[in-house]
Amino acid sequence: MIYFKIGRIGETVSRCLFIDPHDGSISRKQLELREGGMMIGHRLNSKTAGVLIAGTFITMLASSLLAAGPLQETAQQKAERMAWWTEARFGMFIHWGLYAQAARHEWVKRYERMNDEDYRKYFEVFDPDLFNPREWAKVARYAGMKYFVVTTKHHEGFCLWDSAFTDYKVTNTPYGKDLIQPLVQAFRDEGLRAGFYYSLLDWHHPEYPVDRIHPMAENSSYRDQSRNRDVRKYAEYCAHQVQEILTDFGTIDCLFMDFSFPGKDGKGRDDWQSERLLKMIRRLQPQIILNDRLDLLDVPGGWDFRTPEQVMPRAWVEMDGQRVPWETCQTFSGSWGYHRDESSWKSIRQLVVMLIETVSKGGNLLLNVGPTARGTFDDRALTRLRGIGDWMHLHNRSIYGCCQAPPDFPPPLNCLLTHNPKTHRLYVHVLEWPMGRLALDGFAGKVKYAQLLNDASEIKFLSGENTAESPNTLLLSLPVRPPDSAVPVIELFLK
Repeated sequence: MIYFKIGRIGETVSRCLFIDPHDGSISRKQLELREGGMMIGHRLNSKTAGVLIAGTFITMLASSLLAAGPLQETAQQKAERMAWWTEARFGMFIHWGLYAQAARHEWVKRYERMNDEDYRKYFEVFDPDLFNPREWAKVARYAGMKYFVVTTKHHEGFCLWDSAFTDYKVTNTPYGKDLIQPLVQAFRDEGLRAGFYYSLLDWHHPEYPVDRIHPMAENSSYRDQSRNRDVRKYAEYCAHQVQEILTDFGTIDCLFMDFSFPGKDGKGRDDWQSERLLKMIRRLQPQIILNDRLDLLDVPGGWDFRTPEQVMPRAWVEMDGQRVPWETCQTFSGSWGYHRDESSWKSIRQLVVMLIETVSKGGNLLLNVGPTARGTFDDRALTRLRGIGDWMHLHNRSIYGCCQAPPDFPPPLNCLLTHNPKTHRLYVHVLEWPMGRLALDGFAGKVKYAQLLNDASEIKFLSGENTAESPNTLLLSLPVRPPDSAVPVIELFLK
């Protein structure tokens, strides 16, 4: 094995990157090194070598990582790589940072035109003393979520892990401890897969050039003072940090890079050095599922799924006339970060319908929670997550592993359909309970059994030829009162 260290010659350190030359696997070990590459407490033999790299960039590692080209895989191989994600359908997004102190939107620094000095007060008091990641993970699991994505760094530039490349991190706040490692472990222990969000924007970094959405965008004096900032140095910083989060925390199942805004006074692939980042990401975590915001939609392997935000697509998302994997990220209200005074929260039923509709169009739902500055989910969020969980407990068969119904099963009036191709079952989500019967046009002769999903009680049915309906219509006989559920579901066993 070959040992690499991030640091400066003469420094006593404890973090090493290990690259196995046989299988290319990379891991980070806690070993102490000193100048000259000698390792304390580890025996070197003829098959090992210790190398301490000077400066702040690991050139040998970078060369290895960047040697890999774009991801080359068949459509079948991609489907297999993404199978767990497609099966899961439902994940938790977590937006957390210093903005939770302000409690009035994660873009508060931009919206209120704060400079770094104005914003520093939040850094100096950040102390989430009630943070209990195991409680968060249990809530997510009960809600029926199968994976999570947490903001390791948002646009404000503050890092929730102990990054070696900045002092603007949680370990330098009054809290003084890494937040990411215990969170990842807690969610994994509850059976959820791990995902990271990383902001390409950084409103704190000294080499990040001011652009049209920077907090100081309208401050001509500030723009003039910062005109010599070098985006190449900032891109190098991003590469270091992405490398850290993809090597420090084990297998990372999905990565949400956010976001590109090319054009006048914006930033895109050349600024982020996106193709270089992409190669490193694919090299470090070949199995990872990557979103679409590196500005690489035209690059093979440059993205795995589309990400409509705060909108519901009218149909399965397409690219160049072909259906593609997609995930909509949504909030309980309008803000992603904790917002104390926001009152436009969606109801439990609205959120359940949102999940159903997303799956009925072949997509995933990533539903966001903004924790408080003390490290808790507030009561509004908990009430809704538990309500979704109550529904999922009885109806998750209509979500997990499901997708859009085949075209020969048109959705009935006031209903949404999902289909599980493995079990060959169709799910009718009844948004408005009809009086006594439900007509399913085109279903006659295709169904062998029907039941309410919540209690597996039989639903009798007749074909249209035995009724006044069309011969192709299946007529379900329903109880007068609907099940006590946010959205009742009828499970159809297909022939």
